[in-house]
Amino acid sequence: MFGLFKKDPLKKLEKDYLELMEKGRDAQRNGDLHAYGDYVGKAEEIMKKIEELKKKGES
Repeated sequence: MFGLFKKDPLKKLEKDYLELMEKGRDAQRNGDLHAYGDYVGKAEEIMKKIEELKKKGES
């Protein structure tokens, strides 16, 4: 019952991942490859965390 309002950390990470990838795409289209690399690097770190959470959920 009390878990009803508890936020799912996996959904938040997935949302953050998508936002960073969109920002990276926009930076790449504008020619700012340095910012693109930063955004994609951060997104990859988040993807690793997502994969770890999914593995823990399967166990």
